Amino acid sequence: MAEKIGSMLLTMAVRFVILRLLTREIMGFMAIPTAIVTVLLVIVDGGFSQGLIRRKDPSGTDYKSVFLFNMTVSLACYVGMVATAPLLARWYDMPVIAEIAPVFYLLLPLTALCAVQNTIFIRQFRFALLSKVTFLSSLVGGLAAIGCALAGWGIWSLVIERVVSVGLRTGILWWLSDWRPRGSFSPQPLHEMAPFGYSLMATDLISNFYNKIPQFFLGSLYPAATLGSFDQAVKIKDMPAVTGVQAVQNVTFPAFSKIRDDLPKLTESYRQVVMIVAYVMFPVMLGLSAVSHDLFAVLLSEEWMPTVPYFEVVCLAGLFSPVAVISMNILKARSAGPLIVRLEILKKIVMTVIFAVTIPHSVMAVVWGLVAIAFCEMAINFWATRRFTQLTLGRFLRTLLPMALLSVVMWLAVRGVGMWIPDSAILRLLAGVTVGVALYVGLSALFRLEAFRLVCDLLKKQIVHKA
Repeated sequence: MAEKIGSMLLTMAVRFVILRLLTREIMGFMAIPTAIVTVLLVIVDGGFSQGLIRRKDPSGTDYKSVFLFNMTVSLACYVGMVATAPLLARWYDMPVIAEIAPVFYLLLPLTALCAVQNTIFIRQFRFALLSKVTFLSSLVGGLAAIGCALAGWGIWSLVIERVVSVGLRTGILWWLSDWRPRGSFSPQPLHEMAPFGYSLMATDLISNFYNKIPQFFLGSLYPAATLGSFDQAVKIKDMPAVTGVQAVQNVTFPAFSKIRDDLPKLTESYRQVVMIVAYVMFPVMLGLSAVSHDLFAVLLSEEWMPTVPYFEVVCLAGLFSPVAVISMNILKARSAGPLIVRLEILKKIVMTVIFAVTIPHSVMAVVWGLVAIAFCEMAINFWATRRFTQLTLGRFLRTLLPMALLSVVMWLAVRGVGMWIPDSAILRLLAGVTVGVALYVGLSALFRLEAFRLVCDLLKKQIVHKA
């Protein structure tokens, strides 16, 4: 988590610098191809990375077979997307999409190139190493993007940022890993992993596609500047939210898989992970919502102030998504693939109804819809895990309630501080952050929250281990 937070802070700093240099319209143009890549990367992986993680002792043939599958599919997707880019550009009336397509869609084969190395490091629990690699590649890509934006390259600065970052990460992982695609290819490992892998691929494909539905529809219904505001509100929210999600997801799935047959241990581990994640993420997301206006006023230009109302609301979705991911990892570790697909279909029916109501209404309605969707996903995932663990609804709620109450108190205090400092956005921001952190930590210590004690114990062990 510490490594992820460092990488997230760097990414956020780079993002704010780039946003100061670019317009909402340019960010709107970039939203559509970015959404497409997000969806296609699920197809490129095919669910086989998770299958390799779950496999007890993958062989060299297993790894090579998955590698060749990933590369073949990625190259096919690349050719297809470059060929259809002019049609997409005409549909959205964004000619620039066709211009950047041959370079931007290189993200597909570049990501596929290092998928096996990434999986091997995850199996070895070398998450700190992966985070350092991501941090370095993000830093180089971000600096390249800032330089290009200062030179007036516009949307190409964003293309270069992503391609340089992913390309460098791929190169470093190949350099650090001993694995090479040697040996023979056999379709047998793919056949053996296919039921689980394809179930996960279907689940992730549906999930990623639905997560990008607002971008796909808003891009055709509203001006590019409006799409840019919405997309960046979601992306800035995702920086801390996805950081928490990825840190938890990467670690807990292999960890839960190892103890999935020890039901009492799995249940208590599940509860403790939920508690720690809620203790960290609840105040972060509510705190960002509370200081959103001053944050944008200090770090961005007037161009981006229309994004504030969207960001203020969408942060609430970040309260639920990390908890939903933990529950999903329990299901991945304990259940069969078809159950996960059925649950995903149920969630997407709920999402379809919400999007059908909100998209024609307004962008703000879509933002509130995202919050409702995140809550429903958490509720459905938890309800499904009750078949595989001993964690009851009452104990689950009692685990979350103390952090939720303290976070609401913190939110009210931060809002109150802002009312007493009316003239300076930077003073309000600094005062709000200071008061929020001090109040949350102080009340946690005063009421001796279980999560506070557990986090302190973990930090002490980590300090002793490092020493």
